[in-house]
Amino acid sequence: ALGITALALVGWVVAPDSVVAAAASLAAGALLVLRLWRWRGRKAWSEPLLVVLHLGYAWLAVGLCLLGLSGLVGSPPPSSALHALTAGAIGTMTLAVMTRTSLSQTGRRAVPVRGTSAIYVLITAAAVARVLAPMLGGEMDPLLSLAGIAWCAAFGWFALLYGRVLATGRPTRRARRDSSSPRWR
Repeated sequence: ALGITALALVGWVVAPDSVVAAAASLAAGALLVLRLWRWRGRKAWSEPLLVVLHLGYAWLAVGLCLLGLSGLVGSPPPSSALHALTAGAIGTMTLAVMTRTSLSQTGRRAVPVRGTSAIYVLITAAAVARVLAPMLGGEMDPLLSLAGIAWCAAFGWFALLYGRVLATGRPTRRARRDSSSPRWR
């Protein structure tokens, strides 16, 4: 799956309009969906910091599938695929890693700060709106506005929730008291 994904992305860069690159992208996306399914994500539902990593990976699969469909059948627009990869996969993974790393690198347990799920909902809403907007043609402005607002809100909410964690670099009182908690999870 990873090898075909690498080949598909190289094909997309070298010959973005070729049928071979489109077919490779579709195949890579399908393989990533299969790979994600084998991860048994249902078991991760109790861990928001793991669920969001699955979501970011799912956006990669969706982006590659959309890229392949765009090249093979001409729909959806290529910009939808691009935004699934950027706003969806990159945006989601960036926030997922930032929240987890903010906790673990400051000696805290990998338990999300209250309100962290809202960050993930906002980035997902931004990605969905941005992917769907080009499909609406001339009526896409409201979705573009929603995507921009949700994107900024997700990163802004992260800064508000995790600013103290990052600025002080100190564990909270609760984490200091719980010396038996693992630093890495």
